[in-house]
Amino acid sequence: MHDVTWIGSRFFTDTAGYYDNYRSSTPRDDWPYDSDRDAGLAQVLSGGGYPTCRQWWADGSNGLRARLLSQVDPNLLTRVAGWAGFLSRAEVDDSVIRTIASPRQQKLNQGSVYTDYGGQIDKTLPNVITRAAGDVGMAVGGIAAFPAMDVVRQALPMVLALLKMALVICIPLVLVIGTYDLKTVVTVSVVQFALFFVDFWFQLARWIDSTILDALYGRGWGWNRPHYNFDLLVGLNNAFGDMLLNFVMGTMFIVMPTFWIMALAWADVRAGNALQGLAGATGDAKAAGGKGGGIALNAVSKK
Repeated sequence: MHDVTWIGSRFFTDTAGYYDNYRSSTPRDDWPYDSDRDAGLAQVLSGGGYPTCRQWWADGSNGLRARLLSQVDPNLLTRVAGWAGFLSRAEVDDSVIRTIASPRQQKLNQGSVYTDYGGQIDKTLPNVITRAAGDVGMAVGGIAAFPAMDVVRQALPMVLALLKMALVICIPLVLVIGTYDLKTVVTVSVVQFALFFVDFWFQLARWIDSTILDALYGRGWGWNRPHYNFDLLVGLNNAFGDMLLNFVMGTMFIVMPTFWIMALAWADVRAGNALQGLAGATGDAKAAGGKGGGIALNAVSKK
């Protein structure tokens, strides 16, 4: 069902009676008139023929597939293929082409790569004004927020190491006070595992921020960004989406480990606020880091 929803469907291409049977209704100059294939069809002065849908889609360098693929920077395809190692190169290419040729992408999203629930479906003037005001506020707020987030991300491994040390010191005392009750032993063991597993969530958040999103959307400025390849506005309509994404990714370094500890309650393991120290211990560093952006903003406003 998913395969037949786009123009390059493998089912339509490879199954007899579909793309091998249907043809262009008007002559195409890239495919010369073929007396066998085009018998009974009108000949035109340009010499164009009537290719079958299979030829029209996959015929060497003339086919639509090859033409669409040529519009994408080869470096982008290589990076996406490197990340999606579980897919063949043909499958990666088809996925990129499907993104370009998708009617939903071209008509509904209008080139936007981020989906959201902001405003109404058909944006009204108040929606546009609200979005513009929010984008300006986000741009100004990012001057202070991004340095603060970066400081927090630098401080998190230090705080986590100290929390691990505190846990190891507490374990024998807690077990003695709990008279080595089995429930206490299991809870302490799970909390220790959960705390040491937080490193995984930090690495996952950093990997998503550095690898997957870069492969899909690109970072910085340059012609290798998908925005430049897929969008006539060269990604300008996604610039504030990129900035919002940076805000979201900055919070994921706190949110995902916290969610992990909360999820342990599903297994009836009460880990408590084991990670409350992450937010508390990095609060002062975050505030100090944000002051640097505030100073720069004040200097600019005075100028």
